[in-house]
Amino acid sequence: MRKGIPNLAALQIFEAAARHESFTRAAEELSLTQSAVCRQVAGLEARLGVGLFQRIKKRVVLTSHGRHYASQIRKNLDRIERDTLELMAQRGVGQILEIAVVPTFASQWLIPRLPQFRAIRPDVTVNLSIRTEPFLFSDSSFDAAIYFGDAVWPGTQGQLLFREGNVLPVCSPLLMPNAGTLTPEQLAELPLLHLSTRPDAWRNWFALNGLDQDVRAVRGARYELFSMLSSAALAGLGVALIPEIMLGRELESGRLQLACDRPLASTSGYYLVTPHETDAFTALAQWLMSMAPN
Repeated sequence: MRKGIPNLAALQIFEAAARHESFTRAAEELSLTQSAVCRQVAGLEARLGVGLFQRIKKRVVLTSHGRHYASQIRKNLDRIERDTLELMAQRGVGQILEIAVVPTFASQWLIPRLPQFRAIRPDVTVNLSIRTEPFLFSDSSFDAAIYFGDAVWPGTQGQLLFREGNVLPVCSPLLMPNAGTLTPEQLAELPLLHLSTRPDAWRNWFALNGLDQDVRAVRGARYELFSMLSSAALAGLGVALIPEIMLGRELESGRLQLACDRPLASTSGYYLVTPHETDAFTALAQWLMSMAPN
């Protein structure tokens, strides 16, 4: 039993009273008497040891504590309502997998292929949420995670799906003066685009191509996500280092082109992990392995 949590009915009454800043209107909304609302709010204040409302003549006004608490309670009540409706909607439908995933992998690789998984396992609903940093499963509602790294997270079970492979320097054709590709020295004269989570990528590429300690490797704009990096490259803002597996459509269409035929090899990869393996997770893992590039 969670002894620190107030009664849910009291929280719902408080949220309504806070939203209206009126006990009378909260009572009307909840089909209660005004005195019942007053008793529940007073009981909640006594339990918390904090005043939630100021009584000014016949009006009630939220205190600073009350306003903050109301905002937090409203978010959590909304979450409970949403989770309840989702569960009710899934009655008899099958299993649900809540998966945390890095954004560009989700949009560029995973989502375009998910219809194939749905075709073979229509009983499994895959919900995706973006996470760019490591997290604890015990502090989240996720069943699994797909992330970019070098090893399986401690305390989880899972596997490497595939290694990233070649990372290519690409740019808009607008930046390419002639047909063909540039030399490393020519590329170094162009604006560079950086991914914030991989601050050493261009320095590694420069070192690989005989341009060690070149200050040009750290110049240029920085972007938080690969999707932003790709959009910047498409807009002609500079040259970006982007994994080849994320570039199929852009390279095929000619919207982006190889700036220099000197890829940067990546040994890191995409991992699928879970704290507890289930039938739905196993099915997804097997399918993902079958879809992984050779």
